[in-house]
Amino acid sequence: MNGAQHILEAFHRHSIDTVFGYPGGCIMPLYDALVDDVGVEHVLCRHEQACALAADGYARASGKLGVCIATSGPGATNLITGVANAHRDSIPMLVITGQVPAGLIGTDAFQETDVLGMSLGIVKHSYLVDNADEIPAILEEAIELAQSGRPGPVWIDIPKDILLTDIAAGAPELIQPQAPQTVDIRDAMTLLRAARKPLLYSGGGVSLAHAEDAFRDFARTSGLPAVATLKGLGNAGKHNPTDMGMLGMHGSRAANRAVDECDLLLVIGARLDDRATGRLDGFAPNAQMIHVDADAAEINKLRPADIALRGDLNAILAAFTAELADAPLAIKEWQTQCRTWHTTSGFHAADNEEPLAPITGPAFIRQLSRIAPDDTVIACDVGQHQMWVAQYYRFDSPRHHLTSGGLGTMGFGLPAAIGAQFTDRNATVINVTGDGSFMMNAQELATIRRYNLPIKLIVLDNQCLGMVRQQQELFYDNRESQINLDDNPDFVAMARAFDIPALRIERTDQIRRGIETILAYNGPMLLHVAIAREENVWPIVKPGASNRDMIDEPRRTTAKKEQVA
Repeated sequence: MNGAQHILEAFHRHSIDTVFGYPGGCIMPLYDALVDDVGVEHVLCRHEQACALAADGYARASGKLGVCIATSGPGATNLITGVANAHRDSIPMLVITGQVPAGLIGTDAFQETDVLGMSLGIVKHSYLVDNADEIPAILEEAIELAQSGRPGPVWIDIPKDILLTDIAAGAPELIQPQAPQTVDIRDAMTLLRAARKPLLYSGGGVSLAHAEDAFRDFARTSGLPAVATLKGLGNAGKHNPTDMGMLGMHGSRAANRAVDECDLLLVIGARLDDRATGRLDGFAPNAQMIHVDADAAEINKLRPADIALRGDLNAILAAFTAELADAPLAIKEWQTQCRTWHTTSGFHAADNEEPLAPITGPAFIRQLSRIAPDDTVIACDVGQHQMWVAQYYRFDSPRHHLTSGGLGTMGFGLPAAIGAQFTDRNATVINVTGDGSFMMNAQELATIRRYNLPIKLIVLDNQCLGMVRQQQELFYDNRESQINLDDNPDFVAMARAFDIPALRIERTDQIRRGIETILAYNGPMLLHVAIAREENVWPIVKPGASNRDMIDEPRRTTAKKEQVA
């Protein structure tokens, strides 16, 4: 077999059956090998960035390795944003690109770029293959590395002539994962039992470790009031009574108050990022901290831990659960207090607005959460709609919430939804996007149509870059700069041009019918939702401020009946 055929052989050995890519000159040997292959489905996206973001969404939704493929030069550079997105959110991904023939490297040949140099800061590891016989071993190592420990993208750049070279070596032995080491939790348990106001704070590391069940067993057994990061939403499940939802810049006042007043913070699979903590010296000022994570680099990085537990989250959570099974924590007063805060200061959305009133983002997302099935996958873009989804949609699993956390990539949602749909063609997958984000990768409507993916697209359209406009309003004396999008195309006509049915709504009384219509349709469909330009995300913490200094929505003159989301 030549180098390209060895790549496909590695895919088969590792049960990789779906890849996302776009062909070109230097990767053509791999595409030629695909012609005769049975068992690997290649998904042709319409832009290399979308290939990487679709592989990212596939990995998030399935828990498996995402794979994307592109050619040299612009093919590789177009992947970079999507690969960086996966790196910031620790998503397992294998990236394979063609490179100019080995003898031309360094000569500024047509479509030559230094992929190794450009990718070093956005991957776990990057390879430039200079010997064809190394391909089988490199593939084995890269696939294992992308998924082990703290996951992330691994990039293999292969010159065209090496892809064509025959390789005599057989497939290497599969790398066996190391058995998890035992972690001593006795000191952590002593600290936990001594606390009167302990709080559970979880992040995206729970799903990355495939520890959702272990986390829920622990949360249920411990009864700890719980908050979550953006990527941790859904960790506790939809119906956990102690879950207070998201903390941080756009978290609820209840969640941030619980953090502010707790005396012990039990951090599980979270990295204490700035959007969650606000100003660090004002974050959980009265609390000791137990930090549990798979990555030693995150422990003590931003805040010293009183006790650090590094290792497999499944094993550590199971050990905690076993310790608490026969001796529950005595924290009833604290539990009651947190439930009261959540009831009075959790996320609220008006239910009884006037029937002909304009649609608000919170009211729409709240209705969507009620109507959509529990196993619906929501792929968001970045902006106000992303925060409304985080605030008002109740997720039953973190794998149902696909969102760009660390990088904040506009244009993520549509290709991520495509990737998620390829994990299960019958799943309900919804891309919730804004008018700005939608236009970033709108060409992928062609991918949806090509594969007849039943993705539902919801465009919340305020004809501006809403989150930028909101910050300009609040923190830049309302001096608007380059945020106006009132020349957007007709999104309904645009979807129909791709043979995707679409409809538009603009009043509160149309919300339920609009949502039910797209969910009932047997195929892809777009719902264009017109919302007010001046609608803001509340509450908000000014960048660099403490979470206790949240800014709430200004009081309105007309009172509305509200209910906790």
